[in-house]
Amino acid sequence: MKNSFGDPEQQAAIVLIEMALAEDLQGSCDLTSVALVPDHQEGTVQIVARQLGVVSGLAIIEDVYSKLDPSVSIDLLCRDGEMVMPGRVLANVQGSVQSLLTGERTVLNFLTALGGVATLTRQFVDAVDGTRAKILDTRKTWPGWRTLQKYAVRCGGGTNHRLGLYDGILIKDNHLAAWRNEAPDGSVSAAIRESRKRWPGKPVEVEVDTLTQLQDALHETPEIVLLDNMKPAQLREAVTIRDRAAPKVQLEASGGVNLSTIREIALTGVDRISVGALTHSAPAFDVAFDWGS
Repeated sequence: MKNSFGDPEQQAAIVLIEMALAEDLQGSCDLTSVALVPDHQEGTVQIVARQLGVVSGLAIIEDVYSKLDPSVSIDLLCRDGEMVMPGRVLANVQGSVQSLLTGERTVLNFLTALGGVATLTRQFVDAVDGTRAKILDTRKTWPGWRTLQKYAVRCGGGTNHRLGLYDGILIKDNHLAAWRNEAPDGSVSAAIRESRKRWPGKPVEVEVDTLTQLQDALHETPEIVLLDNMKPAQLREAVTIRDRAAPKVQLEASGGVNLSTIREIALTGVDRISVGALTHSAPAFDVAFDWGS
């Protein structure tokens, strides 16, 4: 089965795998496996889902064992993004038992983390089915893991927000507070103009927490307005204001979003809902190694 990672994900995975193996081995070896398992012993393991969920990161299996022992053979039996039932075999892995044991925890750490993100994302995506709202991630990611976590969000049917601080402008309340210390005009619209002057061609998103700020921002038609911690009634009014003043501007709801509130938020008519929990609070996806004879 084809590796589903693109170049950015592959590069990120290699860096993280090297770090993970260095943590485990410290230039030495798996002491327990070497002590108890003969060098010549071969075996087969099935990597199995223990719960209902969405798979993400299967390419990690090959990446880990290519570092440890290229002679290990891997047969992937499903695809990233696939919803699987408990007991579904995700892959068969065959080779030196010492090598299989040495890589076991590293493989499972990646699959449980990325599958957890993908599974939680799918739950949010399903919760807004039939509305116009897209589910987006945030930059609330683990250091070094952002590219892979955002990949997992896509596996779950979500949409990626900007990757970092370099690929889009997001004017938040703290930016405005700092800027107003020096700016003669502290309005939201002035901040949008200044950002576009400094970085022409870059998409601009601005955070607002009142409808008055929204109306001010819409004068400059930013690509996106982030509606921070607004109640559903305010969100509905924000959509009405946007539709009348600048219908091409996307509205993004953020704050107070969870699986019990997201449907009501989506029904207000906003275009986007960003959910930090997708990456910072996703429960692990339960995956295990089942050993054959």
